[in-house]
Amino acid sequence: MSIVQLSAALGPAECELAVKYTLEEIRKEAKTKKIRLQTIESHTTQYGYSSVLLSVNEDARTWLNTWLGTIQWTFQSPIRPQHKRKNWFVGIALFDTPLQLPADDTITFQACRASGAGGQHVNTTDSAVHATHVASGISVKVMSERSQHANKRVAKELIALKLQQQMESQQAHQKHAQHLQHALIERGNALRSFKK
Repeated sequence: MSIVQLSAALGPAECELAVKYTLEEIRKEAKTKKIRLQTIESHTTQYGYSSVLLSVNEDARTWLNTWLGTIQWTFQSPIRPQHKRKNWFVGIALFDTPLQLPADDTITFQACRASGAGGQHVNTTDSAVHATHVASGISVKVMSERSQHANKRVAKELIALKLQQQMESQQAHQKHAQHLQHALIERGNALRSFKK
């Protein structure tokens, strides 16, 4: 499994809207190609998303590579209609998995019921897991898979990803490091461009 991050970077609200549009496009394309795409985590804003984490199966790696990099959207801002700028950018980055946790790291798991769409299965089994990394206190809830075992695997990978990001952020200035991955978008060098 691969973990993919869609990010508005440090861009304005229009970039958050562009993340929403990009997520719609990537889901639409994944559906036509019969590729399973799951949202692991999303940071919703008033206009869209500041960032979204998706899980994608390894067999979709070739398709996924066509999305990695900078995505450019061209549209008049519905948020600030008089704004002159019409180009908005989204960054898409891949985190190779499985990321490995140190062998002595302890993670506690608690089974819980999934919420949201999913039909009868959601309310009949405790397939979702709430996982906490004891040493760091990092906690995640995963309900993207149908089995508890698979959700535990995804939770471990997500915690490993968060630990890696935390370690990277400690090496740089604290305020800058919070947005380290988000700041890597190259504006003006888009891999794909869309108009709305």
